Amino acid sequence: MTSGKRVAAVLAAFMALAAPHAAGELKVAVLDSIRAMQQSEEFLGFVETFKRELEPDQKALQTIQDEIAALEQRLRDEAEVMADAERRRILKDVENKKIDLEFGSTKFQKAAQDRQTDKLQQMSQKLQAIVLDLVELERYDLVFDRRNVSWVNPRHDITAKVTEKLNERFAEGQESTATPE
Repeated sequence: MTSGKRVAAVLAAFMALAAPHAAGELKVAVLDSIRAMQQSEEFLGFVETFKRELEPDQKALQTIQDEIAALEQRLRDEAEVMADAERRRILKDVENKKIDLEFGSTKFQKAAQDRQTDKLQQMSQKLQAIVLDLVELERYDLVFDRRNVSWVNPRHDITAKVTEKLNERFAEGQESTATPE
C-alpha cells in the first residue's frame, strides 16, 4: 500500500469512527510497541543474559581478528626478508581467517537477531493483553501504531504507560516464581 493510500485509509477509518462521537471527543492514543517491549525490564534482562551467553563467541571472533592483525603485521615487518612461499602461505592463512571471521560474524548476528525476534514475539502476547486492558480502562476509541503515524502530540503517546505495565506484570511474575527464604 502506498503512503498516500495508507493515509487515505487511516483517515477514512478515523472519520468512520468519529461520526458516532460527533457530539463527544474521540479518545486517540499512539503506541510504539517495539520500543515499549525493548525498554521493559524483561527485555533488558533478556539482553544482559544473552550478552553473557554470547561472550565466548564474541571472544572467539576477537581472537580471529587478533590473529589476522598479527599475520598482517608480520607480513609488513618481514616483507623484505620473507621467502615467497612463506609470504603466500601467510596470505592464504589471512584469507582463510577472514572467511572464518565473516562466517562467524554472520552466524553471530543472525543468532542474536533470531533470539531478539523470538523474545519480542513472546512478549507481544503480553503487550496485546496490556493494550486491551488500557483501552478498556482509559476508554480509548482508537490506538495507532507509531510506525504508521508521521507525527503525534506526545500527550497521545502511551508507550511509556505500556512499558510500565509490562514491568509490573514482569515483577508480578518474578514474585510468583521466587522461592520463599
